[in-house]
Amino acid sequence: MPLPSGISFGPDHKVALPAPFNVAVPFIDRHVGEGRGARAAIRTASETVTYDQLADRVNRAGNLLLGLGLKPGDRLLMVVKDCPAFFYLFWGAIKAGIVPVPPNTLLRADDYAYMIEDSGCALVVSSPEFAGEIGPALKQLGTKAPQAMTVDTFLGKMASASSTLAARPAMPTDDCFWLYSSGSTGRPKGAVHAQRDMVVTSELYGVRVLGVTEADISYSAAKLFFAYGLGNGMTFPLWTGGTAVLDDRRPTPDTTFDNIERFKPTLYYGVPTLYAAQLAALETKPRDLSSVRACVSAGEALPADMFRRWQEKTGTVILDGIGSTEALHIFIGNRLGDFRAGTSGRPVPGYDCRILDENGDPVPRGESGRLWIRAESAAKYYWNKPEKTAETMVNGWLNTGDTYREDPDGYFIYEGRSDDMLKVGGIWCSPVEIENCLVGHPAVLEAAVIGHADEQALIKPKAIVVLKQAGDASAALTEALMAHCKRTLAPYKYPRWIEYVPELPKTATGKIQRFKLRS
Repeated sequence: MPLPSGISFGPDHKVALPAPFNVAVPFIDRHVGEGRGARAAIRTASETVTYDQLADRVNRAGNLLLGLGLKPGDRLLMVVKDCPAFFYLFWGAIKAGIVPVPPNTLLRADDYAYMIEDSGCALVVSSPEFAGEIGPALKQLGTKAPQAMTVDTFLGKMASASSTLAARPAMPTDDCFWLYSSGSTGRPKGAVHAQRDMVVTSELYGVRVLGVTEADISYSAAKLFFAYGLGNGMTFPLWTGGTAVLDDRRPTPDTTFDNIERFKPTLYYGVPTLYAAQLAALETKPRDLSSVRACVSAGEALPADMFRRWQEKTGTVILDGIGSTEALHIFIGNRLGDFRAGTSGRPVPGYDCRILDENGDPVPRGESGRLWIRAESAAKYYWNKPEKTAETMVNGWLNTGDTYREDPDGYFIYEGRSDDMLKVGGIWCSPVEIENCLVGHPAVLEAAVIGHADEQALIKPKAIVVLKQAGDASAALTEALMAHCKRTLAPYKYPRWIEYVPELPKTATGKIQRFKLRS
């Protein structure tokens, strides 16, 4: 599909946008004018929303927000499950010049109280399911609490709002929406994204890497509240005029397979934890995934063994990649026709990547270092966090905090968060490499590796393992897993201790919280 009027990308993949510009116009309004009004924009178990209906409801939502007293530049905190109302609120706010802020819906009252106060939001809209956390959060703030209402109340009022709304003019680099980081190592940080950012990710990764078109039906088990899910389940289908499948339930193998069989998506997006559980489920019950032309993974590195087993079971490949809240979506990724198991792939066109040592100098290819990226989709700054902004966003580059190395063919290999790297016998060691080895054993579902001091206070690898069958844990299995690692890895890398647990602590995006295991 041709690019929207007035938008172009140069040979260097840099975007040119008209000024003034409001990003709701190419993502929402243009589909009606281009004849896609009757097409399904959103499908759920209970309703289908066409592009005509979506445009109408976005306008009503924007008008209601203005009618409630919100002004351009005000923040709207929307603690909303994956449902059509998320689209109405998000795009209605943007079209009206209001800044939507969709936080993690799995948090607790203290977290929401912090975000409400930190963002200075003028309104909180929440799904009724979250009342048990939002109510106490607002109560904590007392007289400082903003106005608040449930999604159901908002939708009821929205029906009588005007269906005509002129898009508020903005510049491509003006503030547009925020996403709070997962806060895996401290208080969440509000990453401020610009009007152009969703255009960049949707075109450069969605269209030019995944090949998304208006014929695609996109289903993301990863939720809309974080960057990966926001692209998968909303901006990619809306950019191309395709269809998004939404499910507000917690994703499980059964719910995701049921949705795939019912809605016949062509693109499916998950995280390694879910793919592992789905593979285990497929061992006992075959499912029909014939509609899916490609699967995508992010959140944690996908083990090569999981890639191979998924391909054997389903006939499709999982395209692993790495993205971040700050970059908005995947910036290094595998693609159909160019993938390598056990790697994050190659840089997405338009994204510059470099691997630097502790002195800020580039490392030779094949050596490990910290990954920095430069992109037009990068967040402008962290709200109220000038020191964190200065640490992470340096001269147009983002410090990802991830350790990577580049193989001779240009594929990037993830070695863990920079803070998670281990030095064993004076040699740097990647926990991810050991984890991938352990997951390759038929008894292991998941694994996390951390540093642990031995009796001489020297740091050695310790593995925390989730088994496919919890009852299989034994001294004999521990010996077998250690022997498996010794055969596969350099000898010093094998785990000296193995602990069996029912599950690993993770962020909402599926990232293992190794700091919790260390403590």
